[in-house]
Amino acid sequence: MSQGPNITITQIEGYKFTIDFGGILPHLMVDEAIPIGSGEGPFPEQLLVSSVTNCLCASLVFALGKYKQEAGGIRAEASCEVTRNAENRLRITGIRVSISLGTTADAIPRIDRVLAQFQRFCTVSESVQDGIPVAISVQDSAGTLLT
Repeated sequence: MSQGPNITITQIEGYKFTIDFGGILPHLMVDEAIPIGSGEGPFPEQLLVSSVTNCLCASLVFALGKYKQEAGGIRAEASCEVTRNAENRLRITGIRVSISLGTTADAIPRIDRVLAQFQRFCTVSESVQDGIPVAISVQDSAGTLLT
């Protein structure tokens, strides 16, 4: 088993923390949303959704490159659903990711092959899906829904 990335999280005050990525990047300040925290940084749910979304976009870029295809840029919007469980505790019960390509599907000759496999390259979403459903859609620049 290979060692994954390491981080260090240090409390500043209240719900505000800094995340140290080991000196390779600047520290990231995180906080809980108002009214619990002061909203001075991204909160955990945002970090989870952004990790899933970033990994999916990177996996799509990888799959496009594998077939020497160009999408004209990629943009994604994502959200999560937070509901209370039987113990009245907040839980993320779903993540929705909508990816838009910067060009039309007909300008990407192997788009069908790319779309058939890009999700499986995503370490984060494939891991998270074991506990949280992740709904993914891809559309081209004309708004045509591809998945």
